[in-house]
Amino acid sequence: MSDLNKWLGSGRLTRDAELTFTKNGTALCKFGLCSNRVYTNSGQKVEEATFVDVTLWGKQAEFLSEYLTKGNYIIVEGRLNLNVWEKDGAKRQKLEVIADQINLVPRGGGNGGGSGVKSSRNENVESSQIDDEVPF
Repeated sequence: MSDLNKWLGSGRLTRDAELTFTKNGTALCKFGLCSNRVYTNSGQKVEEATFVDVTLWGKQAEFLSEYLTKGNYIIVEGRLNLNVWEKDGAKRQKLEVIADQINLVPRGGGNGGGSGVKSSRNENVESSQIDDEVPF
């Protein structure tokens, strides 16, 4: 039985996504995400930022790379992956998120402004299509 390895987070992109391709032609998109936590400590407001590196593969990487630009707010669902390598005789390691699903949040907090693009496992829906399908 496999253990549970599920990560869910949201935040703003710290840099534009970098789209590359493997030798066999598979798309690979990498970007950084900053997720903020706000809490109070002894009556003082404290803001804590966590920076996460995210990797997205395949068709979704190809499609979304043009929309994943610095400052955009997104929601990421994926799994944690530990990369281990050796450099100059020293063992290095880095924890990253391998994304399964990316959701783009419209600019303006969802008040109708924004790109209108939503991605869920390679399904891309324009906001105008959603309005046309509402039966009432």
